[in-house]
Amino acid sequence: MPWKNGGGETREIAASPAGATLDNMDWRVSLATVATDGPFSLFKGIQRTLCVIHGAGIQLQAGDSMPADLYVTSEPYAFDGEAVTSARLIDGPIADLNVMTRRGRFRHNVRRLVRNDTFLLDTQAPTLIVYCVRGDLQCAAGTLQADDTAIFDRIATPIRILITQTTELVVVELFPE
Repeated sequence: MPWKNGGGETREIAASPAGATLDNMDWRVSLATVATDGPFSLFKGIQRTLCVIHGAGIQLQAGDSMPADLYVTSEPYAFDGEAVTSARLIDGPIADLNVMTRRGRFRHNVRRLVRNDTFLLDTQAPTLIVYCVRGDLQCAAGTLQADDTAIFDRIATPIRILITQTTELVVVELFPE
């Protein structure tokens, strides 16, 4: 679907509640392609976190903050969806994973993990999203390969993640407020 400001396109992975629009969502996880320099869409009442997953990188200027250079190796970058934000591509188009939560309803935590072993993913979050950036893994939801996503709701026990090669994941924890 096109961005809210028409400057690019995004592919929704998941949103809540079911059928939510950009104006009434509680949370949303999506993949965006950024092909040109320019402004980001404004989202009143929204907290955002962005992770570059493909491409050379992007420089973001969010509100009065110092410009931030983001690469595929960078930690997730959190910013206020209401802040006037502009992007400058470092060397060509990028793809990013974007997490948005509506303040007062939900909050989120985003982590980037690079692992090559079996481990338990323990969380207190009622909703957990695992996005496989590179490599592959096995979990209760099945086998995930690059660009696959698993969504876990009402988690009662740690999730066993089996990895046999170096694999990069983005883990999104969603908490009601």
